[in-house]
This record gives sequence, C-alpha cells and structure tokens, in this order.
Amino acid sequence: MNYKALFVVLFLFSFVFAPFQTEAVTDKSSDKRGHKQEKKLSEPFKAASIQFNPELKKPEKNIKELYKETEKAFKNGAKLVVAPEMATTGYMFESREDIAPFVEQIPGPTTEIFSELAAEYNSYIVFGMPEVDPGTDLYYNSSVLIGPEGLIGKYRKMHLWETDAYWAARGDSEVPVYDTELGKVAMNICMDSAYYETARIAAVKGADILAFPTNSSAQTISALPARAQQNGLYVVSSNRSNTEEGFHMAGGSAIWSPHGEKLAEAPYSPDEDNDIDETKVIYDEVDPEHYQNDNKELLKERRPELYKELSQYIQPWDSRATTESKKVKAMALQYSPKLSDKKTNQKKVSKLIEEEVSTSKDTDLIVLPELSFTGPVTDKSINSIYSLSEKDQGNTYQFISQLAKKHNINIVYGLIERENDQMYNSAILVNENGEIKGKYRKTHLDHNEKRWATPGSSLPVFNIEGLGKIGLLIGDDVRFPEASGVLSVKRADMIAVPVSWSGEYSGNMEINKNISENQYPDHSVVLWDAVAIGAQAYTIFANFVGSEHEFKGSSGLYTLDPLYGLDQPVIGSSTDEEAVPFEFKTIQAEHWFNQEKLLQSRHPVYYDSLIRKQNINHNLPEAQ
Repeated sequence: MNYKALFVVLFLFSFVFAPFQTEAVTDKSSDKRGHKQEKKLSEPFKAASIQFNPELKKPEKNIKELYKETEKAFKNGAKLVVAPEMATTGYMFESREDIAPFVEQIPGPTTEIFSELAAEYNSYIVFGMPEVDPGTDLYYNSSVLIGPEGLIGKYRKMHLWETDAYWAARGDSEVPVYDTELGKVAMNICMDSAYYETARIAAVKGADILAFPTNSSAQTISALPARAQQNGLYVVSSNRSNTEEGFHMAGGSAIWSPHGEKLAEAPYSPDEDNDIDETKVIYDEVDPEHYQNDNKELLKERRPELYKELSQYIQPWDSRATTESKKVKAMALQYSPKLSDKKTNQKKVSKLIEEEVSTSKDTDLIVLPELSFTGPVTDKSINSIYSLSEKDQGNTYQFISQLAKKHNINIVYGLIERENDQMYNSAILVNENGEIKGKYRKTHLDHNEKRWATPGSSLPVFNIEGLGKIGLLIGDDVRFPEASGVLSVKRADMIAVPVSWSGEYSGNMEINKNISENQYPDHSVVLWDAVAIGAQAYTIFANFVGSEHEFKGSSGLYTLDPLYGLDQPVIGSSTDEEAVPFEFKTIQAEHWFNQEKLLQSRHPVYYDSLIRKQNINHNLPEAQ
C-alpha cells in the first residue's frame, strides 16, 4: 500500500478539520474490511517490543518511522507488536495548550493508518498516543490496540505522573480486557505499574497478556516481573532509551513470562551520555498453553471480603498515620529447624539472639520464621498437628516473653495457635515488656494448610510505642498484593513477614541490575521486594535455611526505593544460620515517592473489581 499518500491525506484531515468535529468518529473498519474473528491461536506465536524514540512534536516523522519499524516486525513474523507510551508525539509537554495541536480522536487518522497495516499482515499492535475526547474536550494519555479488524479498543492511563498531569485527565474507567485471536489482551501505561491494582484488575477480568507502553527511567519497568508473577500474565513492555527535555528514559524494554522470567530484553541506557537513539526490536515466543498457569489459578484463592479497605480514600486528612519518622534497628533470624522439636529450636533462637544482641546493642525488633519452633507440618497428621498447637499465651509465648523482657526487644514469631478446637497459622507480636501487642492469623492458606488451619478474617496493623505501626503477613500471603495493599491503606510504617520458603513461588530479581542505583543483593526475591515497594513500608522477611525442606534463607530487609538511591535492601545468606541485622528510618516524608504520595495518587473508584466477590472468568466477552 502507499502509506505515504494515505498519511498525508489523513493528517491533513486530522489537523485541519478535526478541531471542528462535534461527534466521535465511529470505527467502521471491521465492516469495511470484512474481517471476522478467527478462532483462538493455540500454537506459540512471536511477540515483539519496539524500543522506539519519537521526536517531540514531530508526529508525521514519528508515525512514518513507527509504521516502518512495525512493518519490519510483522515481516519478521511478529503477531503482536508493542511500542512506547506517547510514541506518535513524544512525551514532555508542558500544558494543554502545548499539546493541543497534537491530540487526536480515537478512532482517528493515526489508528486508521495502523489498522491498514495490521490488516495487511493479519497481526496486532499496541502503542501510545495523546487522545482528545470530542464530547468533553478532555485530553488523555492513551494506548490503542489495533488488529486485523481495525481498532479493537483503547486504554486511558489511570495513574498519571507529574508530566502527564499538566495536560491529561486521568483515565475514567477500569482497565478493559479485549478478546482477540491471540488471547485476552489488556493495556497499562508507565506509572500504572507502580500501583499493583492496575495489572491486578486486568488479571481478575481474565487477561492473558499485558501490553505495557512506557517512558520509564527505572521505577515502572522494575515492577513488571512482579506484575507478571502476581497475575500469571505475559507482559510485553516497550520503553524509550534516550533523553527528551532533560528526562532520561532507560530502555530495557522486555518480555516477561507468566512466572516472571525475562524472555528477552532490549539494551539498557544508563544516562543521557549513553543515549541509544536508534530503534531496537526484541522478539520472543508467547505460548497460549501457558495462559493457564499456577499463578493465574491462584487468583481463585483471593479473598475480596478482606480487601474492602482498598476502596477507601482517607487522604489528605489521615490523622491516624504516624507523623514522626522512627529510626529502627532490627534483625531477621534464620536457622535450620529441627522439625516438630520446639525445645531444640528455642535453644537455637536463644543462642542467635544472645550472640547478636551482645554485639549489636539497642536492637528494637526481631522477626522469626513462620511456625518458628515447629517448622512446617506438611507431612503431619491432623492429630500430630493438634498436639503441637497451643494457645496464644501458652509455653511458646512464655519463652518469647522472657526473651523480650531480658533483651528489651520486640519480637515477632509464629506458632500453630489453638482456640476452641480450631487451629490457625498465627504470628504474634510481643513488645519489649513481654506483652502480646498484636496477633495475626494467616488469611491466604496454601493447599496443605487447608487440611488443618482455619483462615484468619482480618489484616490488622498494630501501633507499637517507639516504633510506629507494624503490619503482619505470613508466608504465601505475599502472593496476594491486596494483603499488603490493605496494610498500606491502614498506614503500616513497616511490615514483618515470617515465612518458610523453599522456592515454591517467585524467584530472584531478573531486572537489569544496573537499573537500580543501589543494586539488589544476590538472591533477592521478586515478590518480597514487591511487598515493600508496593506498600511503601519497610518489610522484614525471616525464613529458615536447610533441613529436609531445603529452605532458601535470604532473610532480610526490603526497602522503599533502592532504584533511585534512597536506601539499600539487606539480604542474608541462602544457606547459613545467622541473624541478619539492619537499620532503617521509617516514613521518608521528603522523598519523591513514599506511602503518603502513594495513597494520595491511588484511584480507588476504579478498583471495584478487586473488592467485588466474583468468580474468576477466563471466558470474558469482548470489552466495550
């Protein structure tokens, strides 16, 4: 086709006549081309990410170049192509007046150009562009999904970054999911990934693939492995790799599997002196057989009845939030448990604490692993488990209480709690006076725990004098981002998580190490990091090592922002018994992003899918 001639005609239409249109254009491309929805692809297909660098305010040049790069990718066999945020115009606009000459209706001339291309190659493309709504004259930072039948749908960016907010309205609906030949496709844009809710909405609505156009310096692309793992989604991200008006974008476009494995990555650009202006295209395989996977199946274990606080918006008057930053000295204990032998395990804990406290004075908080003195009871009968259980103020509490008083420390530990013949996987918070100040019963039980444990019914936060607010989670709870999200809404300054992890879920960080100014230590765990960054609360994990369960240790502290150099995660060995010490300062009120800013910029009105009781539907009709 002669796309140059078509481009000239359509752009004359767009920039001369479009301002006088009063009605939205109706997409008739499906009727005109006569395409019918083909049956779903069952064989693997090639996806491509175009790391493309548009020039600011040069839409004609950008669209021409993006068209050529997309056609190359289609010719190379790509069935799905993703290009960056604001790919048609560039990104750094100062105001509505500045971007006004470049906004366009969707559907409109640009989507028509790419509809012709997608039809020619029977393929799909996602890219970002600035949109004007003809009914309201509001502008949006939008992305479009175009396929062989024409424009399939659009998404308006929900969570705006400062640059967008100078000209764009925030997205005005939940994340749509579109049913295509390739599977169910959803879109998020850039800052959206800093809020787990956006990808989670797509997942609970049945998405298989998350297309992710971005202009990221680090934060949003670093969140993508967690978004893939949490939701069982393929993620195809496309970033820029150069500098525009002083804002540097880091490249590192990537394709992630539903288990958070990095399948392909484009070159990384560390700074303006190392801009990569030329377009880079990466490819990898998407296999529809993997759309159904254990991470996606886990969506059925969500407990929306516990997540109602996610709908609350208390900003900016939240008088219950801690206002004074606290300096905290803490440690996570990791040891190889002798299974079901409480006395032996208590001796190990005593020794580790004695050794560490003697060299590290003024420790404020110690966190022990899940089911601290029995270890997991996976292979035990119900009667045996019952014999290991005890009341919350039983012998284990007496032991911990004495330790807390002796060393003047707060301690979080786990036990099989018994109450009225029901058993719980519980975590107890004892203060420095040896008093129980908090108790949490695990709310998201794994398959084995369901044999013997009753799930907890709340996600509480506890106020500890001298430390601030502490939330508790246990083990597999971290696979459900809503849990730490509720703790964040309840203003937890820190989160303690006893775990017994042998690598059953998640895995080591696979982001480009150089993206983070303070690099993550070896064997940092993706979903553990996602708790801290997602809730903007310093998070302590305590895990076992060794034993017949081959526990992987890696206990330590996950922090608010190593990406831009605020702080540094501290991670222990994956094999050695040790106390892992660290210090941190809560709240970080002056940093560019923190819990206060996170909560102020959430959009709970669009999170209804996360709190509504529903069956996960993997056979959704096409979104409208």
